[in-house]
Amino acid sequence: MQRCLEEVLDDTPVVVIHGPRQCGKTTIAKLIGERRGYRYMSFDDVNLVAAAKADPVGFVDRLEEHVILDEVQHVPELFSSIKQSVDNDRRPGRFLLTGSANILLLPKLADSLAGRMEVLNLRPLARCEIENAAPSFLSRLMEGDHTFPHEGKLGRKLGDILLDGGFPEPLQRHNRQRKRQWYRNYISTMIQRDIRDFGKIHNLKVLPDILRLVAGQSAQLLNMSRIAAPFQISRPTTASYFTLLTNIFLIDVLQPWQSNLGKRLIKTPKVHIADTGLAGVLLGATPEQLDADRAMMGHLLESFVHNELRRQATWGEAELGFHHFRDKDQYEVDIVIEQHGGGIAGIEVKAAATVVEKDFRGLIKLRSATKRKTWRGGILFYDGDRTLPFGPDLHAVPVSALWGKK
Repeated sequence: MQRCLEEVLDDTPVVVIHGPRQCGKTTIAKLIGERRGYRYMSFDDVNLVAAAKADPVGFVDRLEEHVILDEVQHVPELFSSIKQSVDNDRRPGRFLLTGSANILLLPKLADSLAGRMEVLNLRPLARCEIENAAPSFLSRLMEGDHTFPHEGKLGRKLGDILLDGGFPEPLQRHNRQRKRQWYRNYISTMIQRDIRDFGKIHNLKVLPDILRLVAGQSAQLLNMSRIAAPFQISRPTTASYFTLLTNIFLIDVLQPWQSNLGKRLIKTPKVHIADTGLAGVLLGATPEQLDADRAMMGHLLESFVHNELRRQATWGEAELGFHHFRDKDQYEVDIVIEQHGGGIAGIEVKAAATVVEKDFRGLIKLRSATKRKTWRGGILFYDGDRTLPFGPDLHAVPVSALWGKK
């Protein structure tokens, strides 16, 4: 991410880093900013917010030549003034903005900085970053290379990895209870501070409960009626709350893959909690419970793999799209990766140490739906100790290949 950010600052007037709160946006912005002589200002300071809202034009005019504006979603009034400033001086790297909400959805931004900025999406740490390993899985897969380094079977360690998540601060806490407390505080802070920037919420207390129900659906087809059922609010209202939680990067929606199969495909999206450490706290899960409840383990493992792949995809130069595949005959593939310009791969996830031939039926169906020249391979992640071939371009691969160094 640092290398990419440096390159973008060298040719673009406004650069936006957005992603969930506490994922490292401020850290990386300050690190780059110190080297380049940027002034840092944070809109978590309520007095600074008040000053910027009172006189946005004057506020921008008085800024340093190069500035970091942190948590800029709190002051959308600035966007028009930044546009005017950039139109008068289009030198690259003038404004480095960060946001803990998807500021691209703010109307004032859509009408102002479009065409003058580049957006970089920062997610929580991937496991390869935590393990200090160079990522190679995605690049190997999309090149048709199925020789993946891995660390073998994880066993009981797998539950701990899932519940660790990827947020930097709780990873530094060695006590599981202290980790859980951080996540509880995090949920409260996000809802009380960031959710207000995107709409009028009449019942903030219901949002953690909605998020908890979504966590229970993670890695499953989205069922908004089931989420709305426990509350005395309408389904459209529940859907709007769901969208707000998506806008602050707590939820990922995985759209279905389209092909020439047409009406045979299920068009319902899948939902993933954006961090399995967060999901574990919402569900009250412990490593021991995950080991006993294989269904919950399977759903969280699938979301973990999805999150890891999305995190790694932001570092490479290839443009990758992520989807899921399911048809009316119940053939399905958990994750479909499609490379811009050609190249499709399928990912299945199984929370077990053994695999059998029928576990590949969805991948085989997906392969038949693609043009064979674009097929890069089908991977079934499992908790095993070696890579096993199951036919042409089909392999069972230890899940530790996502960060393996050996």
